[in-house]
Amino acid sequence: MKDGAAAFLAAFLAAFLAKDDHRAILTANWAIKCPGGIALYRRATLLGLAMVAAWSAASAAYAADPARCREASRKYEVGKSEMSAIEVSQTLFVAADKNCVELATEVLDQGASVDARDRVGSRPLSHAARAGHMEMVNLLLERGAPINARNIAGSTALYAAAERGQQAVVERLIERGADVNLRGQSGVSPVGAAAYAGRASIVKLLLAHGADGRAADDTGKPPIVYAAASGQFDIVKQLLALNIDVNARYANDLTLLMWACGPDESVAEAQALTLVSYLVDAGAHVEDRDARGRTPLMIAAEGGHAEIAKLLLAHGADPSLKDNSGKRAADLTTVSALRETLRTH
Repeated sequence: MKDGAAAFLAAFLAAFLAKDDHRAILTANWAIKCPGGIALYRRATLLGLAMVAAWSAASAAYAADPARCREASRKYEVGKSEMSAIEVSQTLFVAADKNCVELATEVLDQGASVDARDRVGSRPLSHAARAGHMEMVNLLLERGAPINARNIAGSTALYAAAERGQQAVVERLIERGADVNLRGQSGVSPVGAAAYAGRASIVKLLLAHGADGRAADDTGKPPIVYAAASGQFDIVKQLLALNIDVNARYANDLTLLMWACGPDESVAEAQALTLVSYLVDAGAHVEDRDARGRTPLMIAAEGGHAEIAKLLLAHGADPSLKDNSGKRAADLTTVSALRETLRTH
């Protein structure tokens, strides 16, 4: 009897999975004609239908899960009975990184904590926010994720989203009460992180919701300094609208114009030139000196920024001035043509 049930069940499932209705009917007729066939048929059919239902549910979930999530889901299903709490938490982080909502829902239902932390103290919400996974962010918030939780460096989910330019997530976190002024690494604010990364629309959004656009970090640099150093014209313009003095002095007596004249290496010359021109037109002093005695012209010359140097010369910068070590702008550049221009101006 047991062998007959097993044989019938195997044949029935094979026909079902192959979507062969005719074959399934023949299999049922064969079972009924066997000794004790009707009882066998009933028991095996009920067992078969239960297995089919379970298989169908699993298949539907598997099909609905994006391809990027299938391997993670498979690993969890295979090993969940023996997983430690740490391993379950790790699965939640994998789900948050890949936006595997079905998997995250399952592990949360099985007791995973939204307050779990990775090796740097970040929570699943920060992982999802950094990647811009709105579905995951919504799920974690619905499950009570601590919205202002900070990692070891002090960064929150909002900070991570602002730095990465995830505007929709930033909006959602603000809607749910995220603190727009909680600082991250080295005391950099979300506005500062967005300013350095060139996220003009996020800077605008944060400012509109009460973020402090003047707050300096642990090195004494406010967001506008980061924006100037990275040639972000739109952001500098937004922040100057907060009545920030265009000639204010920051760490090492550097001004915004000085930062703009010696931009990061990744900043295109034309982009930096646009900002320098704007600052000069806004009243920036072209002959202020930093703690080393260097002027904006000297800083531009040292960086080899010929077009910026020419613009400063056109606005009255004096190439004969010397810094604290006795060097003129021409002495600081390695660009021959610029050196000649500075010497003959």
